[in-house]
Amino acid sequence: MKLGLAIFLIVIALLLGLVGGFYGARAYMKKYFKDNPPISEDMIVAMMSQMGQKPSAKKVNQVMNMMKHQK
Repeated sequence: MKLGLAIFLIVIALLLGLVGGFYGARAYMKKYFKDNPPISEDMIVAMMSQMGQKPSAKKVNQVMNMMKHQK
């Protein structure tokens, strides 16, 4: 009976560790991307300029909105 209890506790601890690790990593990544967005308006302006387009504020805002709603 003690062996069964030990195995049960090990399985429970493993599951709790997996769930806790998943949510911890998820919260960390959300905070990281909030603090360090993968692309900024300056990057979009630079990319549009390199492609030969004139980056107007309207175009930059459209691209930013598309990037935000792609989640």
